[in-house]
Amino acid sequence: MGLWKLFVVALMPVVKVLLITAVGVFLAIERVDILGMGARKHLNNLVFYVLNPALVGSNLAKFITLKSLVMLWFMPLSVLITFIAGSALGWLLIKITRAPYRLRGLILGCCAAGNLGNMPLIIIPAVCEEKDSPFGDANICNMHGLAYATLSMAIGSIYMWLYVYNVVRIYSSTASDETKPDAIPEGLESASEITQGPKLFLKEPSINVGVENFELDRAVSKGKAKVPFPENIKQGFQKVLDKLNLKRVLSPSINGAIVGFIVGTIPPFRKALIGGSAPLHVLEDSAYSVGESAITITTLIVGSNLLKGFRGSKVPISVIIGIMAVRYIFLPILGVGVVKCAVHLGAVSSDPLYKFVLLLQFALPPAINIGTMTQLFGSGEAEFSVIMLWTYASASVSVTLWSAFFMWLIK
Repeated sequence: MGLWKLFVVALMPVVKVLLITAVGVFLAIERVDILGMGARKHLNNLVFYVLNPALVGSNLAKFITLKSLVMLWFMPLSVLITFIAGSALGWLLIKITRAPYRLRGLILGCCAAGNLGNMPLIIIPAVCEEKDSPFGDANICNMHGLAYATLSMAIGSIYMWLYVYNVVRIYSSTASDETKPDAIPEGLESASEITQGPKLFLKEPSINVGVENFELDRAVSKGKAKVPFPENIKQGFQKVLDKLNLKRVLSPSINGAIVGFIVGTIPPFRKALIGGSAPLHVLEDSAYSVGESAITITTLIVGSNLLKGFRGSKVPISVIIGIMAVRYIFLPILGVGVVKCAVHLGAVSSDPLYKFVLLLQFALPPAINIGTMTQLFGSGEAEFSVIMLWTYASASVSVTLWSAFFMWLIK
């Protein structure tokens, strides 16, 4: 197949995403106002708590088995490499551009986390259904492609909420703390002084009192120093758990992934729920039907959020260009090297579709869930909208070109 035909095959899925995104932009304009701020908030909650977990869980249960999980063991490592390399490049970008502190968590998240869920689930089936697809029979390609894309989405969700969520949370909370007044201007009395009146010193503090306080402080410090060693470990471990915020780590999507892995890989559950002859197959079919709508609705939300990007925000142009360079130049080049080395070492099977998915993971735009995180913390929503506007607009060209090159490379 010639390079031009590969380009056309790669272009069709991207055009599909752009068309759905354009509908989202149209529905969000003031004259239509169907996807206004309130509607987006409710849809985000619906996607976060219902649709994404159903999509991840039902797809994993349907397409992932214990045998396929063993065969695809390299994919979690590949996705981890994208997060580590993206974080390193993002930190380098922060140092070069001297980005404001409030944007650092957003920059690291956009460079580290690609859209490993919706984009592959749209691109791969569309590529399989093209007449000139290099991946053979459309039905087999679609079945295997959905398994690869679903595993990619599940792994991406786990890394997102374990790592990116905490990075965005730490920088958002620190940035909000910096905006709070930490001192009272000179000449302005505090509320307690106004309500309580002037302070009256009934007795001058003596030297003996100071000595007693000093001895008391020494006793307290000694008591703290004598805390048993296992207790120190316990306290340190508790602090780490508090920082990680396990309630958010075990997000609905991750819970759905856990359920999907259990159903897909444990034979008794699989026989009871998966397949037309399974006695409880209606449960899996219902979850799959609910999850299918997640892709379209999330893409519409992306389009409606892009509208805020047209209004502009205080994001340096160097930061936007840097994020696009990381996601569309440096990471894809790194991905080619990683996959080539994996094939050479025998860590990746000869399936060209599997290699294509691994390569595609390095060339995707920033994850949409970062926008959900900024909405949860109430910080960086406008800035992320601007970043999304430019990265997703350029993705129409970048993802198409890289997809065509990847298909030519593995052919």
